[in-house]
Amino acid sequence: MQPFLDLLPVLAFFAAYNLGGHFVADSERIYLATEVLLAVTVLQISIQWLRTRTVSKMLLFSAGLALVFGGLTIYLHDDRFIVWKPTLLYGLFGIAMIVSPFVSDRPLIQRLFEHQLRAEPRIWRITNLGWSLMWLFLAGMNAVFVLYFSRDAWVNWHTANTPIVMAFGVAQGFWLFKHTEPAEAPDPDHR
Repeated sequence: MQPFLDLLPVLAFFAAYNLGGHFVADSERIYLATEVLLAVTVLQISIQWLRTRTVSKMLLFSAGLALVFGGLTIYLHDDRFIVWKPTLLYGLFGIAMIVSPFVSDRPLIQRLFEHQLRAEPRIWRITNLGWSLMWLFLAGMNAVFVLYFSRDAWVNWHTANTPIVMAFGVAQGFWLFKHTEPAEAPDPDHR
C-alpha cells in the first residue's frame, strides 16, 4: 500500500490537470491541480499517521515544500511556485547526499539503510553518489521543462519523474542486493 500512497499526490495532480478542463478554464487547470495536490498531500500524511502513528521525515519534508509552494501558487495565483518546487526539492536531495559524507562519518544513503543492510564503505559511497547524481539530473531536467516547454509538457514530465525514481530505486536495489548482506538483527536475549 505504501508505494501507492507515495504515488497518490502526483497521480492526483496529473489527473486533476488533465481532467480539469471539463470544470475550469484551461488557464486555471494548474491551480485546480495544485489544490488537489495539496488536499491529497494532507490526506497522505494523515493516512501514514493513522497507520503507523508516525510520519517519515522524507514525507514531512516533501509535503512541507508542496504545501508551502502550492499554497503560494494558489494565494498569489502564480504557477511558477509549483513548477519550480521539484527543482528545489530534487536539488536539495542531491546536494544533501553529496555533502553528507563530508559532514558526517557516513553517507546519507548509508544512514537511511544501514539498519537493514551491511556493506563496505565503498558500496555506500557509490550508492550515495548514484542517488545524488540522479536527483541533480531530475532537478536540471525539471528546470529545462519549466523554462523551455509548455505547462502541458511540464505536467507530463513531472508525472514521469515518479516512475523514473522508482525504476532507479529498483535498479539500485538489485545492485545493492549483489553487494550487501542483511544487517544482523539484535539478539532479544542479549542485555
